[in-house]
Amino acid sequence: MDAFSLFEKHINPGLAGLLRFTGLDKVESHAQGVYVWDTEGKKYLDFLGLYGTLSLGHRHPKVVEAVRRQLDKMPMSVRILVSEPGARLAEKLAEITPGDLSMVFFGNSGAEAVEAALKFARFYTGKVEFITTEGGYHGKTMGALSVTPKEQYQQPARPLVPGVKVVPFGNAGAVLEAITPETAAVIVEPIQGEGGIRVPPEGYLKELRRVTRERGVLLIADEVQTGLGRTGKLWGVDWEGVEPDILTSAKALGGGVMPISATIARAEIMEIYKREPLIHSTTFGGNPLAAAAGLAAIEVTLEENLPARALEMGNYLMSSLQSLWKAYPRFIQEVRGRGLMVGLEFADADIGALVVAELASRGVLTAFGLNNPKVVRLEPPLIVEPVHIDQCVEALAGALKATEAALEGVM
Repeated sequence: MDAFSLFEKHINPGLAGLLRFTGLDKVESHAQGVYVWDTEGKKYLDFLGLYGTLSLGHRHPKVVEAVRRQLDKMPMSVRILVSEPGARLAEKLAEITPGDLSMVFFGNSGAEAVEAALKFARFYTGKVEFITTEGGYHGKTMGALSVTPKEQYQQPARPLVPGVKVVPFGNAGAVLEAITPETAAVIVEPIQGEGGIRVPPEGYLKELRRVTRERGVLLIADEVQTGLGRTGKLWGVDWEGVEPDILTSAKALGGGVMPISATIARAEIMEIYKREPLIHSTTFGGNPLAAAAGLAAIEVTLEENLPARALEMGNYLMSSLQSLWKAYPRFIQEVRGRGLMVGLEFADADIGALVVAELASRGVLTAFGLNNPKVVRLEPPLIVEPVHIDQCVEALAGALKATEAALEGVM
């Protein structure tokens, strides 16, 4: 039985059906840089980048070499001795994150980072309520799901963690109204990813920081997707000079080679470790291989000035998409984003799905937002070149033309 059939039988039949519908019922073979090949030899331009994970592209040589060196020394920590790569990575994160964030908990995924952030907020404040935003996405483990207000994901898992309030994204006044004496923290993405690449109004993050500080509430910045250069600055909150109390990082932190996440907080928020050193722990989080990848990923991001590159290439991509927006106003409602975190909102989710399928047939990989399937997202590696953007836009033009022909007489 071929690998796709095994996936459908043993892993996720529903997802297999969706992949088949969009023409992506293929099996990946290998990848390098901005390209992926399937087992049939077809070459794809990767403009999804594992949902913003592959900031350095596939198999960046410096990250691969760092992991290979560590593999030859010690792949996993014994945990009752200190791992040097993890300690060095924690030091580096304390150095490059905004404000006085200085203590780090390592996990393996963005959801784990959010789980830790929520727990530390409760430990520190002694309060139990959280405020999240409409369209926000923070993961699907129980605590992270509780602050990810999508009924489709939440309902089958109820009851969830209690005490969560949902307010409109981009409205700091609504947050102020929702705060009570039992509010531990507000959690927010600087730009919503799965919510459809939604950029908040200018000044929103700064006002959110003012409101939370004034009311004695922690501010958690979920930078799992926006962090490490994706938006054109090292961190999404840097656009407004905001210093959160807790920041979560994952995706790009592993350099596209290893899974790793980090929850970085002010020292006093993690003081519970002085009394209860095993209050929140992990077996694999921040293991030597992942930490080595993280250190190399940060080094490459800073050495190659990838945040600035993301801004430059993002501006080029956005300007290139404007003509398509004008040519297909019935289909495309908006082109938006910042840096290389770009979304095209379509009039209908089915139109977006057809465009994703047509792009795949033309050798370009994209996907829609989990919380907003009307939005097709473009999140290529930050190492992308203008020629790759031109290739993507050309394929998108062909995809839109083919979609228009397929829907002729329907709309």
